[in-house]
Amino acid sequence: MRVVAVIPARYQSSRFKGKPLELIEDEPMVAWVYGQVKQVRGLDDVYVATDDERIEKVCKEKNIKVILTKNTHPTSTERVQEVSETVKADLYLVINGDEPLINPKMIEKIIPESLPDSNKVYVANLMTKIKNPVEAVDFTNIKVVFDKLSYAMFFSRSPIPYPKGSMDYDYYKHVGVLIYNKKALDFFASTKKGPYEIVEDVNEIRFLENGEKIKMVEVESESLSVDTPKDLEHIRAIVKEKHLSCYHW
Repeated sequence: MRVVAVIPARYQSSRFKGKPLELIEDEPMVAWVYGQVKQVRGLDDVYVATDDERIEKVCKEKNIKVILTKNTHPTSTERVQEVSETVKADLYLVINGDEPLINPKMIEKIIPESLPDSNKVYVANLMTKIKNPVEAVDFTNIKVVFDKLSYAMFFSRSPIPYPKGSMDYDYYKHVGVLIYNKKALDFFASTKKGPYEIVEDVNEIRFLENGEKIKMVEVESESLSVDTPKDLEHIRAIVKEKHLSCYHW
């Protein structure tokens, strides 16, 4: 089973332009993410996928494997699908490029023990229990409800489910680590957005709206994503306080 990790990295982020190149202890954020992913057991290769020549240049300077993709992809999933056209693998593990301190052992939990059926769409997504009530109402945290077999029923930026009949419930949010087979990536890229995906602006809903399943895998995760300059300062403070260093491959 060949598993390749892909880290999508955009320069033109709407909330924080150029963030993959922002420095954390003299290393660009994209290098921190790459370094964490390189420590994941069970991977055959790791690539950064970007549509920007500035990010490509820095990656090459750092000996990071990088693929320059089209700049017309509406989502990161389509960017990964382009990568899958040239990089052959059984599974493509996708990690958001905005979590420079992501735990490699957590990422490993999404890799299945055996190869899924390549003739069927296969998608899995990490999720974690929400411990801070503020996160449940924060629209930037995508909440998920799932069935008894841990397959997603729906994703929403609203706090779901609504606690009308009982307060005895834990809220869960998705973590930006997913794994796809080639058939799933091709399906996503060739299928139009549905009404629920459009209104929620959540990529994963495209699969659910078309009758495909997403396996949810629960992990313990403290989200330290960088969405704003303030988030970056928080990360820098943690790195300095804990004397962390960028993993060199």
